[in-house]
Amino acid sequence: MSTALIIVIAIVVLAILVAIYMASRSQQAQKRDDQRVVASEHRQEAEVSRSSAEKESAAADEQAAAARRQAAEAEERARAAQQAHVTADAHEAHASEIDPDADNRVDGSHNGVADDRATEDPARRTV
Repeated sequence: MSTALIIVIAIVVLAILVAIYMASRSQQAQKRDDQRVVASEHRQEAEVSRSSAEKESAAADEQAAAARRQAAEAEERARAAQQAHVTADAHEAHASEIDPDADNRVDGSHNGVADDRATEDPARRTV
């Protein structure tokens, strides 16, 4: 073989190797770009999910606060009702004490039936 042919073959082989190397680098660059796009999409989906989760969490907190407010209001109403019962019982007892016709009543009730509230412990009463 002639020296020129060996040099041409070496240059062609070298050119092929360079072309393969460049194609490989191009494919790697394309693969990295594709991965960047996929990662970006995942980050966007994560942000949407995080936003949705925070919104749901805020709604749950708001609902829990409303429930606590309602429970506190119900408890306050129950206390007010209990106090109203105690006040009514006290007025009834006082009326029975000063009523000259109270002897006709068994325990101060208008129909002769015993009033359970008069003997019931106010602390145990439920409204």
